[in-house]
Amino acid sequence: MKKIIAFTFCAFVSASAFATLPPLTPEAQEAAALAKAKAAYGDRMGAYQLCQAQNRVADRFKVAGTAAPAACTAPPPFVAPVTAAVAPATAPAAAPAAK
Repeated sequence: MKKIIAFTFCAFVSASAFATLPPLTPEAQEAAALAKAKAAYGDRMGAYQLCQAQNRVADRFKVAGTAAPAACTAPPPFVAPVTAAVAPATAPAAAPAAK
């Protein structure tokens, strides 16, 4: 019974600690976006390498007269996401016309 009460208490305390965390700074948001993009690119590269490995195994055990395995498409090179701080999209103000 004491373990259940202690677990419930710890769960409520940790939930309240997560609820009071401050928002991320812009730099932290950019770092998180970059990490997310790198992880997604790593997943695509992993899928490409898995496809190549599966094709090598399929070629090794292919029976004469069967179709070749599907070709793997290589992902494009990694490009870091563009952030608003790096490329501002503000247009220059138009000068008033002189009369």
